[in-house]
Amino acid sequence: MRRGLKRALIGCTVLALAAAGAGALVLQGVRSLDAPVALARPLRFEVPAGARLSTVARELGRQGVLAEPRAWLLYGRLTGRAATIKAGEYEVQPGSTPRQLLDKLVSGQVVLHSFTIVDGSRVADVLAALRHDSDVRVTLPAEQADPNALAQALGLADTPVEGQLLPETYRFALHTSDVDILREAHAALVRTLETEWQGRDPQIPLRSPEELLVMASIVEKESGVPQELAKIAGLYLNRLRLGMRLQADPTVIYGLGERYDGTLHTVDLRTDGPYNTYTRSGLPPTPIALPGAAALHATAHPEKTDALYFVASGLPDGSHVFSRNLLEHNAAVAQYLARQRGKAASEREHERSR
Repeated sequence: MRRGLKRALIGCTVLALAAAGAGALVLQGVRSLDAPVALARPLRFEVPAGARLSTVARELGRQGVLAEPRAWLLYGRLTGRAATIKAGEYEVQPGSTPRQLLDKLVSGQVVLHSFTIVDGSRVADVLAALRHDSDVRVTLPAEQADPNALAQALGLADTPVEGQLLPETYRFALHTSDVDILREAHAALVRTLETEWQGRDPQIPLRSPEELLVMASIVEKESGVPQELAKIAGLYLNRLRLGMRLQADPTVIYGLGERYDGTLHTVDLRTDGPYNTYTRSGLPPTPIALPGAAALHATAHPEKTDALYFVASGLPDGSHVFSRNLLEHNAAVAQYLARQRGKAASEREHERSR
């Protein structure tokens, strides 16, 4: 009888210890959900499409991020969120907790990468940059680098793509397709162009948003100084209003395409073509680059000026000298050439003294 009682007491003791141990383990698991992860620096990891929380828990446990991966998995299942995690690339920050990490996976707070379209670039440049961006999923074949061939992929029908993307920095999730990024950039251009056209100065001699886009692309390529955009726009619109030829070098360069060797020759300016604004009046048939929002705004709201000519000042700030007539312009050109000669002489003297 005593022996049986002893065994019973031992059994109860074992069960009590087991229950206490299990309780301690549960408590440890619960506490681990709000304990900072063991990271000294941010860690990025990817959740593949269709991956289960158990797979993610196992991998993060293997990497030492989760001290109690089973408790984290159980928490996800008990809260009904284990099946709602979203695929994508995530970043775990030092100091964050497993509970916060699960919140991030469920809400899809993925890492966002960035792609910048530079003001004044061409569509072909953008396509080349996308093809070399390892974060972008490339779907467009290389032969579609021709802007006209790309129009169909963007749903632009017969509209040439040149000018149809807004230079801006776009944020996207890992492996977003090139077409999706381009569509976002086109939608941004459409919105911005419509806003500028609706709020334009009614006196500008442009008949449509398309003409505003073409003129803005010329203004964009003619100035590297943001403060001059509105004045250059005013100057070119003056020429257009008076029926003068625009005589814009960037349009000729665009028309030359691959034949442009870095220098505009006299024969280039005299050879007629649809983009040669030295031989043809009015605007070229399409934009010649991707104008930024600032150039679009400057063209829609040009500076009131009587200038008809301008030339580079030759100063380090990249500014220009604006003139009302040819006499003033010729004097500004002479000053520019004198400044260039002085700069060249100074450089030669510097080389000799080395």
